[in-house]
Amino acid sequence: MRYLIAILALAGVVVSALALHVHYCTDTQPCSINEKWDCGVVNHSPFAEVEHIPVAMIGIAGYLVLGGLAFWRQRALVFLCALVGLGFALRLTFIEELVLQVWCLYCVISQAIIALIVLLSLGWVGTEYLVLKRAGRTA
Repeated sequence: MRYLIAILALAGVVVSALALHVHYCTDTQPCSINEKWDCGVVNHSPFAEVEHIPVAMIGIAGYLVLGGLAFWRQRALVFLCALVGLGFALRLTFIEELVLQVWCLYCVISQAIIALIVLLSLGWVGTEYLVLKRAGRTA
């Protein structure tokens, strides 16, 4: 499970790096599909930074932490950090939908990645709990 989560975290780093590129670039982006799907609008909005730090950079850091924690088998920490990341991503998703009314393809992909990491890490923690519970009964 840890390798799957680490691979997903690596995919999250790549997607976040693409979004970071859009944040600093003024050219037309490949994810600028139509008036409802435009990463440039989202990544150049005032919501694309937190205290002058690009949200995509926060995503890169978060995915690197998740990958490292997964690699070092820190199941509970992976789950807790992934939940925080999911909450952050959901907040940004609500801003895209309700305030900007434009979607970023990279952000939606990142949302799917963090949701998968949450589900996988929940299963990982649950499996560990069941194994420990069974070991406690037989001892």
